[in-house]
Amino acid sequence: MIPISRPVTGSEEIAAMSKVFDSAWLGLGAVTYEFENTVAEYLGARNVIAVNTGTSALHLALSAIGIGPGDEVIVPSLTFAATIQPIISLGATPVFVESRDEDLFIDPDHVRRAITPRTKAVMPVLYCGNPGGIDDVYALAAEHGIRVVEDAAHAFGSQHADGTMVGGKGDLVCFSFDPIKNITTGEGGAVALEDDGLAEELRRQRMLGIDKDTWNRYKNTRSYLYQVISPGYRYHMPNYAAAVGLEQMKRLPGFIARRREIARRYDAAFADLPGIVTMDIDYDRVAPHIYIIRVAADERDGFMMFLKDRDVGTGLHYIANHVQPMFAPYVTEALPRVDRLWQEIVTIPLHCAMSDDDVETVISAIREYAAERVAS
Repeated sequence: MIPISRPVTGSEEIAAMSKVFDSAWLGLGAVTYEFENTVAEYLGARNVIAVNTGTSALHLALSAIGIGPGDEVIVPSLTFAATIQPIISLGATPVFVESRDEDLFIDPDHVRRAITPRTKAVMPVLYCGNPGGIDDVYALAAEHGIRVVEDAAHAFGSQHADGTMVGGKGDLVCFSFDPIKNITTGEGGAVALEDDGLAEELRRQRMLGIDKDTWNRYKNTRSYLYQVISPGYRYHMPNYAAAVGLEQMKRLPGFIARRREIARRYDAAFADLPGIVTMDIDYDRVAPHIYIIRVAADERDGFMMFLKDRDVGTGLHYIANHVQPMFAPYVTEALPRVDRLWQEIVTIPLHCAMSDDDVETVISAIREYAAERVAS
C-alpha cells in the first residue's frame, strides 16, 4: 500500500540525536537555539520560537496576545481539530466560517460578515501549504483592529506572491514539524513573528512563564535564581528534536522540489478527468504538504475503496469541525459549502519517499476509476 504520507529520515538524523544524548543536555539548549536561528534565516523572520508541537505553537500564540474568556476567534471549520482546541482551552469562542471551493482557503467574505465587537483574532489555515487569500485576511484584520494568527502547519517552505517566505512577514505565523510535515523534528512546531516584545513573551510562556530558561541559568549566567513573571506552559522544543530539525533543514530544498514535481504530475494527469476536481494552487510558490482532490460525495467511499484495492492509500483532511460533538455548542449558523466540501475531499499520496513508479501507480488507478465511471 502506498501511504498518503510518511517521513523521510536517515542516518544523519540519528547521528545528530546521538550527539545530543552524548552531551547529556537533552532539553532546551544550544541546539534548539541553533535550530531557531536556522529557521529564522531561511524564512527571513526576525524571531522564531521553537516549541514541542504545532498545536502548542497555536496555543502559545493565542495566549501571548491575551486571548481569553469573552473573546471570539474566527476560524475555518475545514481544518484539523488542533486549530480549534487551543481557542477553547483559553476560554475563548471559535467562530466557524466557510472555505472557498477552488483552494479550500478560508473565505474572506465570510470572515468579514463574522466579525463582531468581541472578535479579537482570525486564524486562517494555509491549507495544502497555500497562502491563498492571506492578503485579504490581513486587510480585514487591519480594518477592524484584530490580530492574525496563521495556522501555517501545512506551509513550511511556501512563498507569498511577492516572493516572501510564509513566516517571513505577518503577525504570528505558526508551523508544525510533526512526523509527516514538510520537515520534521519528530514532534515540534514554531511561531515566527516580527514583534520583539511579543517574542519575549512567547519565550517566557513556553517555559512556564520563567524569565530565564534552564540553559541560560546554568550554562550562561551560572545563576540558579529565576522569577515566574507571566502565565506559562511546558512547551519548549528539546535539543534532540532540534537536532533532527537541523538535518531536515539541509534536505528541505530537495523535499520541496520533489513534492512540487509530484503535485504537478498529478495536476497534469487529472486535468481532463470527469468527476475529478483538483485544487487551484500555484506550485511555483507553494510547498505542498498534502494533495487533495474532490469527487462527488455519494461516490467518495467507492472511490477510496477502488484505490485501496489497487494498493493506493487515501485519507480525509478533514471532517468539518462544526459537525464534531465537542464543538457543537459553538455552532451559530449553517455552513452549507463546508458541509458539501468535507464530504467530497480525498487526500492521495504525496511524500518524498514515493518513487516514480509509485506516482504512476496512483495516477493509473485514478485514471482507471474515471474511465470506469464514464463507461458505467
